[in-house]
Amino acid sequence: MKIFSMNYDEKFFEIKKKNYILKFNIQNILEGFILRGEIKGRPGRIELFSEEIKDNIVFINSWQSWGLSTKVKIDQYQYNIPEEKKRKAKYSLHIMPENLNKNIISDYFIGKKDRVYGFLKSKVAHPFFEIKEKKIVAYLDFFDRDFEEYVEIEPFIYLKGENIEKLLEIYADYVKFENHPKFSKWNPIGWSSWYHYYEDLTWEDTLKNLELSKEYNYEVFQLDDSWQKDIGDWIPKDSFPDFDEIANKIKEYGYIPGLWLAPFSVSETSEMFLNHKDWLVKDENGKPKVAYINWNKNIYALDTTHPEAQEHLKNIFLNMRNNGIHYFKIDFLFAGTIPGKRYLEVTPIEAYNIGMKIIREATGEDFVLGCGAPILPSIGYVDGMRISADTAPFYKTNDRDFVYQNAYFALRNVITRYFMNGKWWWNDPNCLLLRTEDSEFNDKVIEMYSYVSGLLNNMILQSDNLSKSIKKDVYFNSLKLRGGIPHVKGLMNDNYSFEIEAFNTNIGNVKMHVDLGEINFNLEYDIDYPQLNKNTIHREDDNRLFHYYEERDNNA
Repeated sequence: MKIFSMNYDEKFFEIKKKNYILKFNIQNILEGFILRGEIKGRPGRIELFSEEIKDNIVFINSWQSWGLSTKVKIDQYQYNIPEEKKRKAKYSLHIMPENLNKNIISDYFIGKKDRVYGFLKSKVAHPFFEIKEKKIVAYLDFFDRDFEEYVEIEPFIYLKGENIEKLLEIYADYVKFENHPKFSKWNPIGWSSWYHYYEDLTWEDTLKNLELSKEYNYEVFQLDDSWQKDIGDWIPKDSFPDFDEIANKIKEYGYIPGLWLAPFSVSETSEMFLNHKDWLVKDENGKPKVAYINWNKNIYALDTTHPEAQEHLKNIFLNMRNNGIHYFKIDFLFAGTIPGKRYLEVTPIEAYNIGMKIIREATGEDFVLGCGAPILPSIGYVDGMRISADTAPFYKTNDRDFVYQNAYFALRNVITRYFMNGKWWWNDPNCLLLRTEDSEFNDKVIEMYSYVSGLLNNMILQSDNLSKSIKKDVYFNSLKLRGGIPHVKGLMNDNYSFEIEAFNTNIGNVKMHVDLGEINFNLEYDIDYPQLNKNTIHREDDNRLFHYYEERDNNA
Protein backbone atom coordinates (compact mmCIF):
# COMPACT_ATOMS: atom_id res chain seq x y z
CA MET A 1 0.00 0.00 0.00
CA LYS A 2 1.51 3.36 -1.01
CA ILE A 3 1.53 5.77 1.93
CA PHE A 4 3.60 8.66 0.64
CA SER A 5 4.45 10.31 -2.64
CA MET A 6 5.82 13.68 -3.69
CA ASN A 7 2.25 14.89 -4.24
CA TYR A 8 1.50 15.13 -0.50
CA ASP A 9 1.84 18.42 1.41
CA GLU A 10 1.27 17.14 4.94
CA LYS A 11 4.13 16.62 7.40
CA PHE A 12 2.60 13.99 9.70
CA PHE A 13 0.61 10.85 8.95
CA GLU A 14 -1.16 8.03 10.71
CA ILE A 15 -2.25 5.20 8.44
CA LYS A 16 -4.71 2.69 9.83
CA LYS A 17 -5.23 -0.50 7.89
CA LYS A 18 -6.95 -3.77 8.69
CA ASN A 19 -3.65 -5.48 9.46
CA TYR A 20 -1.41 -2.65 10.71
CA ILE A 21 -1.11 0.92 11.99
CA LEU A 22 1.70 3.11 10.75
CA LYS A 23 2.74 6.48 12.18
CA PHE A 24 5.40 8.57 10.50
CA ASN A 25 6.67 12.08 9.92
CA ILE A 26 8.88 13.91 7.44
CA GLN A 27 12.12 15.63 8.46
CA ASN A 28 13.38 18.21 6.01
CA ILE A 29 17.13 18.25 5.40
CA LEU A 30 19.28 20.45 3.20
CA GLU A 31 19.41 17.87 0.39
CA GLY A 32 15.84 16.56 0.67
CA PHE A 33 13.99 14.79 3.45
CA ILE A 34 14.01 11.79 5.80
CA LEU A 35 10.87 9.77 6.51
CA ARG A 36 10.75 8.14 9.94
CA GLY A 37 8.03 6.21 11.67
CA GLU A 38 6.81 3.22 13.63
CA ILE A 39 4.49 0.36 12.87
CA LYS A 40 2.53 -2.37 14.65
CA GLY A 41 0.32 -5.23 13.55
CA ARG A 42 1.07 -7.65 10.73
CA PRO A 43 2.16 -5.34 7.90
CA GLY A 44 3.73 -7.83 5.50
CA ARG A 45 5.13 -5.80 2.59
CA ILE A 46 4.28 -2.10 2.50
CA GLU A 47 4.85 0.42 -0.27
CA LEU A 48 6.42 3.44 1.39
CA PHE A 49 7.20 5.83 -1.45
CA SER A 50 6.86 6.19 -5.20
CA GLU A 51 7.94 8.70 -7.81
CA GLU A 52 7.57 8.75 -11.56
CA ILE A 53 10.77 8.21 -13.48
CA LYS A 54 11.49 9.73 -16.87
CA ASP A 55 15.14 8.72 -16.95
CA ASN A 56 16.08 5.56 -18.78
CA ILE A 57 19.30 5.01 -16.80
CA VAL A 58 19.28 4.17 -13.09
CA PHE A 59 21.96 3.10 -10.66
CA ILE A 60 21.02 -0.12 -8.88
CA ASN A 61 22.51 -2.13 -6.02
CA SER A 62 22.20 -5.82 -5.17
CA TRP A 63 21.27 -6.92 -1.70
CA GLN A 64 24.46 -8.69 -0.71
CA SER A 65 28.10 -7.86 -1.12
CA TRP A 66 28.82 -10.19 -4.07
CA GLY A 67 26.03 -8.67 -6.12
CA LEU A 68 26.37 -6.03 -8.79
CA SER A 69 26.22 -2.31 -8.17
CA THR A 70 26.02 -0.46 -11.47
CA LYS A 71 24.01 1.72 -13.82
CA VAL A 72 21.50 -0.02 -16.11
CA LYS A 73 19.19 1.00 -18.93
CA ILE A 74 15.61 0.36 -17.90
CA ASP A 75 14.37 -0.47 -21.37
CA GLN A 76 17.15 -3.01 -21.98
CA TYR A 77 18.04 -4.57 -18.66
CA GLN A 78 16.98 -8.05 -17.62
CA TYR A 79 18.34 -10.56 -15.15
CA ASN A 80 20.29 -12.87 -17.40
CA ILE A 81 20.62 -15.73 -14.93
CA PRO A 82 20.73 -19.32 -16.24
CA GLU A 83 18.25 -21.71 -14.63
CA GLU A 84 21.02 -23.97 -13.33
CA LYS A 85 22.60 -20.96 -11.62
CA LYS A 86 19.27 -20.07 -10.03
CA ARG A 87 18.85 -23.62 -8.77
CA LYS A 88 22.23 -23.63 -7.04
CA ALA A 89 22.58 -20.01 -5.98
CA LYS A 90 19.10 -19.76 -4.44
CA TYR A 91 19.19 -17.07 -1.74
CA SER A 92 22.59 -15.74 -2.71
CA LEU A 93 20.77 -14.08 -5.62
CA HIS A 94 18.23 -12.36 -3.39
CA ILE A 95 16.53 -12.73 -0.03
CA MET A 96 13.35 -13.10 -2.12
CA PRO A 97 14.70 -14.62 -5.35
CA GLU A 98 11.25 -14.71 -6.93
CA ASN A 99 11.42 -10.89 -7.12
CA LEU A 100 14.05 -11.13 -9.84
CA ASN A 101 11.51 -12.71 -12.20
CA LYS A 102 9.54 -9.46 -12.40
CA ASN A 103 10.91 -5.93 -12.62
CA ILE A 104 14.27 -4.33 -11.95
CA ILE A 105 15.09 -4.62 -8.25
CA SER A 106 17.53 -2.50 -6.26
CA ASP A 107 18.16 -3.14 -2.58
CA TYR A 108 18.75 -0.49 0.11
CA PHE A 109 19.23 2.39 -2.36
CA ILE A 110 18.73 3.39 -5.97
CA GLY A 111 19.83 6.44 -7.92
CA LYS A 112 19.29 8.63 -10.95
CA LYS A 113 21.74 11.21 -12.30
CA ASP A 114 20.51 13.82 -9.78
CA ARG A 115 18.65 11.75 -7.15
CA VAL A 116 19.39 9.10 -4.59
CA TYR A 117 16.61 7.25 -2.79
CA GLY A 118 17.68 5.04 0.08
CA PHE A 119 17.10 3.52 3.47
CA LEU A 120 19.37 4.32 6.38
CA LYS A 121 19.43 0.94 8.08
CA SER A 122 17.99 -2.56 8.09
CA LYS A 123 17.31 -4.00 11.53
CA VAL A 124 13.83 -5.50 11.15
CA ALA A 125 12.52 -5.20 7.58
CA HIS A 126 14.20 -5.73 4.25
CA PRO A 127 14.16 -2.43 2.31
CA PHE A 128 14.22 -2.49 -1.47
CA PHE A 129 13.16 -0.64 -4.62
CA GLU A 130 11.40 -1.76 -7.77
CA ILE A 131 11.14 -0.08 -11.17
CA LYS A 132 7.45 -0.57 -11.82
CA GLU A 133 5.09 1.06 -14.33
CA LYS A 134 7.52 3.95 -14.99
CA LYS A 135 7.94 4.58 -11.27
CA ILE A 136 10.58 4.02 -8.62
CA VAL A 137 8.75 2.31 -5.78
CA ALA A 138 10.21 1.83 -2.28
CA TYR A 139 9.12 -1.13 -0.15
CA LEU A 140 9.66 -2.46 3.33
CA ASP A 141 9.10 -6.21 3.71
CA PHE A 142 8.38 -7.39 7.24
CA PHE A 143 7.68 -10.96 6.03
CA ASP A 144 5.21 -12.72 8.34
CA ARG A 145 6.15 -10.84 11.49
CA ASP A 146 3.38 -9.80 13.88
CA PHE A 147 4.19 -6.81 16.11
CA GLU A 148 2.11 -6.38 19.26
CA GLU A 149 3.88 -3.10 20.06
CA TYR A 150 5.16 -0.35 17.82
CA VAL A 151 8.58 -0.90 16.27
CA GLU A 152 10.68 1.62 14.37
CA ILE A 153 10.58 1.32 10.60
CA GLU A 154 13.71 1.64 8.50
CA PRO A 155 14.14 5.39 7.82
CA PHE A 156 13.82 6.43 4.19
CA ILE A 157 15.94 9.25 2.74
CA TYR A 158 15.40 11.30 -0.41
CA LEU A 159 18.38 13.25 -1.74
CA LYS A 160 18.50 15.68 -4.65
CA GLY A 161 21.59 17.36 -6.08
CA GLU A 162 23.81 17.98 -9.06
CA ASN A 163 25.29 14.50 -9.50
CA ILE A 164 24.82 10.99 -8.20
CA GLU A 165 28.43 10.55 -7.03
CA LYS A 166 28.19 13.37 -4.50
CA LEU A 167 24.73 12.23 -3.42
CA LEU A 168 25.98 8.70 -2.77
CA GLU A 169 28.74 10.12 -0.58
CA ILE A 170 26.14 12.15 1.31
CA TYR A 171 23.93 9.06 1.59
CA ALA A 172 26.86 7.11 3.06
CA ASP A 173 27.35 9.87 5.66
CA TYR A 174 23.71 9.75 6.73
CA VAL A 175 23.85 5.95 6.99
CA LYS A 176 26.97 6.28 9.10
CA PHE A 177 25.32 8.69 11.52
CA GLU A 178 22.20 6.53 11.71
CA ASN A 179 24.13 3.37 12.63
CA HIS A 180 27.24 4.73 14.40
CA PRO A 181 29.43 1.83 13.24
CA LYS A 182 32.59 1.19 15.18
CA PHE A 183 35.18 -0.61 13.11
CA SER A 184 38.91 -1.10 13.23
CA LYS A 185 41.21 1.81 12.43
CA TRP A 186 43.48 -0.77 10.83
CA ASN A 187 43.14 -1.00 7.04
CA PRO A 188 44.85 -4.38 6.46
CA ILE A 189 47.56 -5.48 4.06
CA GLY A 190 48.13 -9.19 3.67
CA TRP A 191 48.04 -12.50 1.85
CA SER A 192 45.13 -14.88 1.23
CA SER A 193 45.29 -18.37 -0.23
CA TRP A 194 42.05 -18.65 -2.20
CA TYR A 195 42.64 -17.27 -5.69
CA HIS A 196 45.55 -19.51 -6.45
CA TYR A 197 45.03 -22.64 -4.36
CA TYR A 198 41.25 -22.65 -3.86
CA GLU A 199 40.26 -25.83 -1.95
CA ASP A 200 43.58 -27.53 -2.75
CA LEU A 201 45.70 -25.58 -0.26
CA THR A 202 47.88 -27.83 1.91
CA TRP A 203 49.80 -27.13 5.07
CA GLU A 204 52.99 -27.58 3.06
CA ASP A 205 51.80 -24.84 0.66
CA THR A 206 51.19 -22.62 3.67
CA LEU A 207 54.69 -23.13 5.03
CA LYS A 208 56.24 -22.52 1.60
CA ASN A 209 54.41 -19.21 1.11
CA LEU A 210 55.17 -18.05 4.62
CA GLU A 211 58.86 -18.48 3.91
CA LEU A 212 58.59 -16.67 0.57
CA SER A 213 56.51 -13.83 2.00
CA LYS A 214 59.21 -12.03 3.98
CA GLU A 215 59.88 -9.27 1.43
CA TYR A 216 56.22 -8.23 1.18
CA ASN A 217 55.83 -6.86 4.72
CA TYR A 218 52.34 -8.29 5.12
CA GLU A 219 50.32 -7.58 8.25
CA VAL A 220 47.94 -10.53 8.05
CA PHE A 221 48.29 -14.04 6.59
CA GLN A 222 44.91 -15.68 5.97
CA LEU A 223 44.09 -19.25 5.02
CA ASP A 224 40.88 -19.53 3.03
CA ASP A 225 38.43 -22.38 2.42
CA SER A 226 40.55 -25.57 2.62
CA TRP A 227 41.58 -26.05 6.23
CA GLN A 228 38.24 -27.07 7.81
CA LYS A 229 36.82 -30.52 8.39
CA ASP A 230 33.52 -29.60 6.71
CA ILE A 231 31.17 -26.67 6.21
CA GLY A 232 29.63 -26.43 9.65
CA ASP A 233 32.37 -28.41 11.41
CA TRP A 234 34.82 -25.59 12.08
CA ILE A 235 37.84 -27.53 13.26
CA PRO A 236 40.99 -28.29 11.22
CA LYS A 237 40.88 -31.39 9.04
CA ASP A 238 43.43 -34.15 9.59
CA SER A 239 45.96 -32.81 7.07
CA PHE A 240 46.21 -29.47 8.93
CA PRO A 241 47.58 -28.91 12.44
CA ASP A 242 45.49 -27.61 15.33
CA PHE A 243 44.55 -23.94 15.61
CA ASP A 244 47.37 -23.09 18.00
CA GLU A 245 50.04 -24.54 15.71
CA ILE A 246 48.57 -22.73 12.69
CA ALA A 247 48.51 -19.45 14.63
CA ASN A 248 51.98 -19.84 16.17
CA LYS A 249 53.61 -20.63 12.83
CA ILE A 250 52.07 -17.54 11.21
CA LYS A 251 53.07 -15.39 14.18
CA GLU A 252 56.69 -16.49 13.77
CA TYR A 253 56.77 -14.37 10.62
CA GLY A 254 55.27 -11.35 12.36
CA TYR A 255 51.79 -11.68 10.85
CA ILE A 256 48.32 -11.76 12.39
CA PRO A 257 46.85 -15.25 11.80
CA GLY A 258 43.62 -15.29 9.81
CA LEU A 259 41.12 -17.99 8.84
CA TRP A 260 38.09 -18.20 6.57
CA LEU A 261 34.79 -19.71 7.67
CA ALA A 262 31.09 -19.58 6.79
CA PRO A 263 29.48 -19.48 10.25
CA PHE A 264 25.82 -19.53 9.16
CA SER A 265 26.27 -22.41 6.68
CA VAL A 266 25.91 -26.12 7.42
CA SER A 267 26.69 -28.86 4.87
CA GLU A 268 24.53 -31.96 4.52
CA THR A 269 27.66 -34.08 5.12
CA SER A 270 28.73 -32.33 8.32
CA GLU A 271 28.47 -33.72 11.84
CA MET A 272 26.59 -30.55 12.71
CA PHE A 273 23.85 -31.46 10.24
CA LEU A 274 23.73 -35.10 11.32
CA ASN A 275 23.51 -34.29 15.03
CA HIS A 276 21.73 -30.94 15.25
CA LYS A 277 19.02 -30.57 12.62
CA ASP A 278 17.00 -28.74 15.27
CA TRP A 279 19.54 -25.89 15.03
CA LEU A 280 18.68 -25.18 11.39
CA VAL A 281 16.16 -22.93 9.63
CA LYS A 282 13.13 -25.00 8.56
CA ASP A 283 10.73 -24.97 5.62
CA GLU A 284 6.92 -25.03 5.83
CA ASN A 285 6.98 -28.78 6.59
CA GLY A 286 9.45 -28.43 9.43
CA LYS A 287 12.40 -29.85 7.48
CA PRO A 288 15.81 -28.13 7.19
CA LYS A 289 15.68 -25.62 4.35
CA VAL A 290 18.37 -25.51 1.66
CA ALA A 291 19.95 -22.05 1.52
CA TYR A 292 22.17 -22.75 -1.50
CA ILE A 293 24.12 -25.51 -3.21
CA ASN A 294 27.93 -25.43 -3.20
CA TRP A 295 30.83 -27.85 -2.86
CA ASN A 296 28.43 -30.26 -4.66
CA LYS A 297 26.34 -30.35 -1.51
CA ASN A 298 23.13 -28.96 -0.11
CA ILE A 299 23.97 -26.19 2.35
CA TYR A 300 21.55 -25.36 5.14
CA ALA A 301 21.26 -22.26 7.35
CA LEU A 302 21.99 -22.03 11.06
CA ASP A 303 19.04 -20.78 13.09
CA THR A 304 20.70 -17.94 14.97
CA THR A 305 17.69 -17.59 17.29
CA HIS A 306 18.04 -21.11 18.76
CA PRO A 307 19.70 -20.87 22.22
CA GLU A 308 21.94 -23.92 21.71
CA ALA A 309 22.92 -22.80 18.21
CA GLN A 310 23.77 -19.37 19.62
CA GLU A 311 26.07 -20.90 22.22
CA HIS A 312 27.71 -23.05 19.56
CA LEU A 313 28.22 -20.01 17.30
CA LYS A 314 29.85 -18.06 20.11
CA ASN A 315 32.14 -20.95 21.03
CA ILE A 316 33.38 -21.37 17.44
CA PHE A 317 34.97 -17.93 17.56
CA LEU A 318 36.06 -18.07 21.19
CA ASN A 319 37.88 -21.34 20.49
CA MET A 320 39.72 -19.83 17.52
CA ARG A 321 40.62 -16.66 19.41
CA ASN A 322 41.82 -18.53 22.45
CA ASN A 323 44.14 -20.48 20.18
CA GLY A 324 45.63 -17.43 18.52
CA ILE A 325 43.45 -16.66 15.46
CA HIS A 326 42.71 -12.91 15.35
CA TYR A 327 41.49 -12.20 11.82
CA PHE A 328 38.25 -13.73 10.57
CA LYS A 329 36.92 -13.76 7.02
CA ILE A 330 33.28 -14.78 7.46
CA ASP A 331 31.64 -15.79 4.20
CA PHE A 332 28.25 -16.80 2.73
CA LEU A 333 26.64 -14.63 5.40
CA PHE A 334 23.41 -14.29 3.41
CA ALA A 335 22.54 -17.77 4.72
CA GLY A 336 21.69 -16.14 8.04
CA THR A 337 18.83 -14.22 6.41
CA ILE A 338 16.92 -16.85 4.44
CA PRO A 339 13.16 -16.80 5.07
CA GLY A 340 11.90 -19.79 7.02
CA LYS A 341 10.77 -21.11 10.39
CA ARG A 342 13.03 -20.36 13.35
CA TYR A 343 13.05 -20.99 17.07
CA LEU A 344 11.88 -17.41 17.61
CA GLU A 345 9.27 -15.61 15.54
CA VAL A 346 11.45 -12.90 14.03
CA THR A 347 12.06 -11.55 10.56
CA PRO A 348 15.05 -12.95 8.65
CA ILE A 349 16.74 -9.55 9.13
CA GLU A 350 16.25 -9.69 12.89
CA ALA A 351 17.71 -13.21 12.90
CA TYR A 352 20.76 -11.99 10.97
CA ASN A 353 21.33 -9.16 13.41
CA ILE A 354 21.12 -11.61 16.31
CA GLY A 355 23.75 -13.86 14.74
CA MET A 356 26.08 -11.02 13.79
CA LYS A 357 25.89 -9.53 17.26
CA ILE A 358 27.00 -12.87 18.73
CA ILE A 359 29.97 -13.00 16.34
CA ARG A 360 30.94 -9.39 17.01
CA GLU A 361 30.89 -9.87 20.77
CA ALA A 362 32.83 -13.14 20.54
CA THR A 363 35.55 -11.67 18.30
CA GLY A 364 36.07 -8.61 20.48
CA GLU A 365 38.62 -6.22 18.99
CA ASP A 366 39.80 -8.70 16.34
CA PHE A 367 39.31 -7.88 12.66
CA VAL A 368 36.17 -9.31 11.02
CA LEU A 369 35.86 -9.27 7.22
CA GLY A 370 32.34 -9.84 5.88
CA CYS A 371 31.70 -11.58 2.56
CA GLY A 372 28.55 -12.64 0.74
CA ALA A 373 26.80 -10.41 3.26
CA PRO A 374 23.60 -8.34 3.22
CA ILE A 375 24.86 -4.75 2.94
CA LEU A 376 22.90 -2.55 5.35
CA PRO A 377 22.28 -5.19 8.06
CA SER A 378 26.05 -5.79 8.32
CA ILE A 379 26.98 -2.23 9.22
CA GLY A 380 28.41 -2.11 12.73
CA TYR A 381 29.30 -5.80 12.86
CA VAL A 382 32.23 -6.03 10.45
CA ASP A 383 35.50 -4.13 10.11
CA GLY A 384 35.87 -4.86 6.40
CA MET A 385 33.53 -5.94 3.62
CA ARG A 386 34.19 -7.73 0.34
CA ILE A 387 32.17 -5.43 -1.87
CA SER A 388 32.46 -7.37 -5.13
CA ALA A 389 31.83 -10.68 -6.78
CA ASP A 390 34.71 -13.15 -6.82
CA THR A 391 37.64 -12.09 -8.89
CA ALA A 392 39.36 -14.68 -11.07
CA PRO A 393 42.55 -14.93 -13.15
CA PHE A 394 40.58 -13.80 -16.22
CA TYR A 395 38.92 -10.54 -17.32
CA LYS A 396 35.91 -10.90 -19.62
CA THR A 397 33.96 -7.80 -20.60
CA ASN A 398 31.35 -9.68 -22.63
CA ASP A 399 30.36 -12.18 -19.95
CA ARG A 400 26.93 -12.64 -18.34
CA ASP A 401 26.18 -9.82 -15.92
CA PHE A 402 25.26 -11.54 -12.65
CA VAL A 403 26.97 -12.89 -9.53
CA TYR A 404 29.84 -14.68 -11.20
CA GLN A 405 33.61 -15.05 -10.89
CA ASN A 406 35.17 -12.48 -13.21
CA ALA A 407 37.81 -9.82 -12.52
CA TYR A 408 35.92 -7.38 -14.76
CA PHE A 409 32.76 -7.48 -12.64
CA ALA A 410 34.78 -7.45 -9.44
CA LEU A 411 36.70 -4.33 -10.45
CA ARG A 412 33.53 -2.56 -11.54
CA ASN A 413 32.09 -2.98 -8.03
CA VAL A 414 35.34 -1.79 -6.47
CA ILE A 415 34.68 1.53 -8.19
CA THR A 416 30.90 1.76 -7.92
CA ARG A 417 30.82 1.04 -4.17
CA TYR A 418 33.73 3.35 -3.38
CA PHE A 419 31.57 5.67 -1.22
CA MET A 420 31.11 3.01 1.49
CA ASN A 421 34.82 2.81 2.27
CA GLY A 422 36.01 4.33 5.53
CA LYS A 423 32.44 5.19 6.53
CA TRP A 424 30.72 1.84 7.02
CA TRP A 425 33.85 -0.36 7.03
CA TRP A 426 37.02 -0.82 4.97
CA ASN A 427 36.22 -1.96 1.45
CA ASP A 428 37.87 -5.21 0.41
CA PRO A 429 38.28 -4.98 -3.38
CA ASN A 430 39.01 -8.70 -3.50
CA CYS A 431 42.50 -10.02 -3.79
CA LEU A 432 45.17 -8.68 -6.09
CA LEU A 433 46.43 -11.34 -8.52
CA LEU A 434 49.95 -10.26 -9.42
CA ARG A 435 51.35 -13.42 -10.95
CA THR A 436 52.29 -13.51 -14.61
CA GLU A 437 51.74 -17.26 -14.95
CA ASP A 438 48.73 -19.48 -14.24
CA SER A 439 46.65 -16.46 -15.21
CA GLU A 440 45.00 -14.96 -18.29
CA PHE A 441 45.75 -11.40 -17.13
CA ASN A 442 47.98 -9.17 -19.17
CA ASP A 443 50.13 -6.52 -17.49
CA LYS A 444 47.50 -3.84 -18.06
CA VAL A 445 44.81 -5.73 -16.14
CA ILE A 446 47.17 -6.51 -13.25
CA GLU A 447 48.16 -2.87 -12.94
CA MET A 448 44.69 -1.41 -13.45
CA TYR A 449 43.03 -3.61 -10.81
CA SER A 450 45.83 -3.02 -8.31
CA TYR A 451 46.15 0.72 -8.76
CA VAL A 452 42.40 1.32 -8.58
CA SER A 453 42.29 -0.68 -5.33
CA GLY A 454 45.14 1.30 -3.86
CA LEU A 455 43.93 4.71 -4.98
CA LEU A 456 40.51 4.07 -3.44
CA ASN A 457 42.31 3.36 -0.14
CA ASN A 458 40.95 -0.17 0.06
CA MET A 459 42.23 -3.18 1.94
CA ILE A 460 45.06 -4.86 0.02
CA LEU A 461 45.35 -8.64 0.09
CA GLN A 462 47.39 -10.54 -2.45
CA SER A 463 46.48 -14.07 -3.52
CA ASP A 464 49.31 -15.75 -5.41
CA ASN A 465 51.59 -18.71 -5.10
CA LEU A 466 54.63 -16.64 -4.19
CA SER A 467 57.00 -19.06 -5.93
CA LYS A 468 55.56 -17.89 -9.26
CA SER A 469 56.70 -14.88 -11.24
CA ILE A 470 55.14 -11.91 -9.39
CA LYS A 471 54.88 -8.24 -10.37
CA LYS A 472 56.25 -7.05 -7.05
CA ASP A 473 56.62 -3.46 -8.21
CA VAL A 474 52.85 -3.27 -8.79
CA TYR A 475 52.20 -4.48 -5.24
CA PHE A 476 54.41 -1.83 -3.66
CA ASN A 477 53.16 0.90 -6.00
CA SER A 478 49.58 0.06 -4.99
CA LEU A 479 50.46 0.53 -1.33
CA LYS A 480 51.92 3.97 -2.09
CA LEU A 481 48.61 5.02 -3.62
CA ARG A 482 46.68 4.38 -0.40
CA GLY A 483 45.94 6.78 2.43
CA GLY A 484 44.01 9.43 0.48
CA ILE A 485 40.46 10.76 0.30
CA PRO A 486 39.07 9.45 -3.01
CA HIS A 487 36.21 10.64 -5.19
CA VAL A 488 34.83 9.01 -8.33
CA LYS A 489 33.16 10.51 -11.39
CA GLY A 490 31.40 8.65 -14.19
CA LEU A 491 29.02 6.24 -12.44
CA MET A 492 26.31 7.07 -15.00
CA ASN A 493 28.55 7.16 -18.09
CA ASP A 494 27.36 5.24 -21.15
CA ASN A 495 30.57 3.24 -21.06
CA TYR A 496 32.44 1.98 -18.02
CA SER A 497 35.01 4.76 -17.92
CA PHE A 498 35.68 6.57 -14.67
CA GLU A 499 37.80 9.31 -13.18
CA ILE A 500 39.20 8.72 -9.71
CA GLU A 501 40.73 11.62 -7.83
CA ALA A 502 42.38 11.04 -4.46
CA PHE A 503 43.74 13.76 -2.21
CA ASN A 504 46.56 13.19 0.27
CA THR A 505 47.63 9.70 -0.74
CA ASN A 506 50.99 8.50 0.51
CA ILE A 507 52.52 10.18 -2.54
CA GLY A 508 50.32 13.27 -2.76
CA ASN A 509 47.30 14.07 -4.92
CA VAL A 510 46.64 11.59 -7.72
CA LYS A 511 44.14 11.42 -10.55
CA MET A 512 43.40 8.21 -12.48
CA HIS A 513 41.39 7.78 -15.67
CA VAL A 514 40.09 4.22 -16.00
CA ASP A 515 38.33 2.54 -18.93
CA LEU A 516 37.21 -0.93 -17.91
CA GLY A 517 35.98 -1.86 -21.37
CA GLU A 518 39.10 -0.80 -23.23
CA ILE A 519 41.35 -2.03 -20.40
CA ASN A 520 43.19 1.23 -20.25
CA PHE A 521 44.21 3.75 -17.61
CA ASN A 522 46.56 6.59 -16.89
CA LEU A 523 47.81 8.19 -13.68
CA GLU A 524 48.46 11.88 -13.11
CA TYR A 525 50.41 13.14 -10.11
CA ASP A 526 50.19 16.65 -8.66
CA ILE A 527 51.68 17.45 -5.26
CA ASP A 528 51.20 21.23 -5.43
CA TYR A 529 47.77 21.32 -3.83
CA PRO A 530 47.50 21.77 -0.05
CA GLN A 531 47.77 18.49 1.84
CA LEU A 532 44.67 18.03 4.01
CA ASN A 533 43.76 15.81 6.92
CA LYS A 534 40.09 15.06 7.43
CA ASN A 535 39.46 15.55 11.13
CA THR A 536 35.76 15.22 11.86
CA ILE A 537 32.23 15.12 10.51
CA HIS A 538 29.65 16.97 12.59
CA ARG A 539 25.87 16.77 12.35
CA GLU A 540 23.82 19.80 13.42
CA ASP A 541 20.44 19.49 15.15
CA ASP A 542 18.76 20.13 11.80
CA ASN A 543 20.62 17.09 10.34
CA ARG A 544 23.06 19.13 8.21
CA LEU A 545 26.46 17.49 7.87
CA PHE A 546 29.70 19.49 8.12
CA HIS A 547 33.11 18.08 7.13
CA TYR A 548 36.13 19.66 8.82
CA TYR A 549 39.65 19.52 7.38
CA GLU A 550 43.02 20.91 8.40
CA GLU A 551 46.11 21.47 6.30
CA ARG A 552 48.74 18.79 6.75
CA ASP A 553 52.17 19.91 7.91
CA ASN A 554 54.53 17.68 5.93
CA ASN A 555 57.54 19.14 7.75
CA ALA A 556 56.31 18.17 11.19
